[in-house]
Amino acid sequence: MTVRVDRSFELSATPEEVWEFIADPENRARAISVVREYTANDPEGRRVTWHVELPIPLVRRTTTVETEDLTRRPPEYVKFVGKSKVMRVTGEHEVVQTDTGTRLENHFVVDGKLPGVEKFFKRNLDEEIENLRRELERYLETIQ
Repeated sequence: MTVRVDRSFELSATPEEVWEFIADPENRARAISVVREYTANDPEGRRVTWHVELPIPLVRRTTTVETEDLTRRPPEYVKFVGKSKVMRVTGEHEVVQTDTGTRLENHFVVDGKLPGVEKFFKRNLDEEIENLRRELERYLETIQ
């Protein structure tokens, strides 16, 4: 089973300000509640290792997810993929200028390799996107 989620939210910020946050894979990792720690693996910040703790019966320890930004089109689009023994996740973030600021469009696909992974993300992906929104708003408050 594959879980697909498309959500967007509006922000009172410029596209460039939103891009500065969303283009940084460490910011994206920090916003996800099940990421316990992360490590940037290259100077450009395109590859980050997430150490993920999923509360599902068959996963009793932290799982390593190797993420990589596949596409970056500043200041409007980033697509990344994360691969591990328990799942594959693809995420896309599109920064769209609006009359009142910026809309961030988020698209996620999670393919679980173990029972329970998709169910967990189906129940929790909306909250994870909300975490991303909150982290982005905190970031914007610090720079404005």
